[in-house]
Amino acid sequence: MKKLTLILSIIFFYSGSVLAETKIKSLKEGNVDAKVSILVYESLTCGHCADFHKEVYPKLKKDFIDLGLVNIEFRSFPLDLAALNASKIAHCKNDGNSDLLHFLYENQKKWVRGETIKDINKHLKNLILKNKKEIDFEKCLADKNIEDHILNDRISGVKKFNIEATPTLIINGKKFDNPHNYKKLKKNIEKLI
Repeated sequence: MKKLTLILSIIFFYSGSVLAETKIKSLKEGNVDAKVSILVYESLTCGHCADFHKEVYPKLKKDFIDLGLVNIEFRSFPLDLAALNASKIAHCKNDGNSDLLHFLYENQKKWVRGETIKDINKHLKNLILKNKKEIDFEKCLADKNIEDHILNDRISGVKKFNIEATPTLIINGKKFDNPHNYKKLKKNIEKLI
């Protein structure tokens, strides 16, 4: 509860204005000129978001992203301090590559455990080190530019799209209900191509 209160306090404090512009690259995939653009607002501690990455995203990638028909951008919408910290790790290399993000979702149960944020950070750090992800964990957690980028994602999600839950998909500027129903998602995308 303390973690959620902290995140909500941060968001409330900053909700009046967007934080300083950052030079952190968004995590994106696909053809930038595709007719269909998808924004995915998600939290790295959200089980439904992990399910989206494991079950829906691979089909979406195969059927549309890899064919250049869709571009997708993953937006941070941390629901707690652990998700904020994991988002910092996902953005740490600042190369726009979403591989580390997918890795964190695939291994969510290995690091989202423990009774304190210190426990969760320890598991997250061990997972990163064990898998030789070659990032400076402590430096990433302390990076104010990355934090501002993540909080800007969350603030803009609330302001522009009234995001309240994760995962939320925005397809060509409109909210898409039920992001776990791939059949419905596929039909919607096909109408836009």
